[in-house]
Amino acid sequence: MPNSFHSHIVKKHSSLPARVMRMTTPHGDVLTPAFMPVGTRAMLNYLTPSDLLHSRSEIILGGNTYHMLCTPGMDVIEAIGGMHQFMGWHKAMLTDSGGFQVFSLSKKGSICIIDEHGAHFKHPITGKIIHLNSQTSIQAQKIIGADIIMAFDQCTPETGGREAALAALDRTHRWLVLSKEEHEKNPHSAYGFKQALFGIIQGGSFRDLREQSTEFIVQQDLDGVAIGGEVIGYDMSKTGEIIDWIRPMLPENKIRYTMGVGLNPQDLIDVVAKGIDIFDCVAPTRNARHGTLYCGTIIERDGWLAFENAGDPCRILIKKSQYAKDNNPIMQNCDCYTCENFSRAYLHYLYKEGLIAYFHLASIHNIHVMQTVCIRMQQLIGVQ
Repeated sequence: MPNSFHSHIVKKHSSLPARVMRMTTPHGDVLTPAFMPVGTRAMLNYLTPSDLLHSRSEIILGGNTYHMLCTPGMDVIEAIGGMHQFMGWHKAMLTDSGGFQVFSLSKKGSICIIDEHGAHFKHPITGKIIHLNSQTSIQAQKIIGADIIMAFDQCTPETGGREAALAALDRTHRWLVLSKEEHEKNPHSAYGFKQALFGIIQGGSFRDLREQSTEFIVQQDLDGVAIGGEVIGYDMSKTGEIIDWIRPMLPENKIRYTMGVGLNPQDLIDVVAKGIDIFDCVAPTRNARHGTLYCGTIIERDGWLAFENAGDPCRILIKKSQYAKDNNPIMQNCDCYTCENFSRAYLHYLYKEGLIAYFHLASIHNIHVMQTVCIRMQQLIGVQ
């Protein structure tokens, strides 16, 4: 495999901004649209790399920088040879900068404090103060060794109004410049693999700030562009509106990444229709663990797709007694391992008994559905 990163358009939709991109990374090619299952703590809950391969995943989000700094620590990851080796996942990987975890922890005040230079947080076990900033985040991501790394940013809260959005925007832009400088000292991982650096557009729900941030990020001539902030993925109507605001400013030949999108299969369909290429979310496996299983039909309508079910929303709650004697698979026409081998009645039983097998089988199904949706979008655009 080439030790390089580049991306190019393979095919565009005939009437929508949707497109298929091909990313070349040192750990293999990725065809978009691509959903990235999330392994925040160097694992996907109840899923193995083999499960991910069978789901047709080509890229994951593996090993969040904040969590990896806390445990097992960079010394362990480097000694093993990087996150790919540590996790046993040898295809493409993206990792994040730790910015979102810092944002979450900062709400608790004493655990994490953000200033102009970065974030100071207490190690959750030792109590040691760790300083995470543009330089230390990039340095850690070099040791993690992901194919795509993220500039350190401040996630924009939706509760602080314009003042908070401006402050996060200013810090994100300054920290991006420093992140880029640190990355360009050696644009390879600690193991010699080329790494792509993405910048993150902030600005909250303010159109002028989103446009200002987009202009700044694009001017940095990075390998890809992410769209971040608390609203992205949380409010899908606003997420779509923000994409529409900034899409005319985005370079055609670079990957576009909406961070945290993927609560439901339909969310992927909606953002791809607006020109987005990759996305990640913890929801599919989290939903599975809590008994929520995706169930619907992928249909074609007006030249695009929809994920629908006669019983809206497009999911079933497997704990309900109505499934205790239901011999059907979770979802008709689903070719995942779970649906091909087990009934709703069996999953209901496993869930009610709290057996580990339930969490494994349920997670297999939900991730498989997300990847199937991505493949169907590729097929509709005309690639496969």
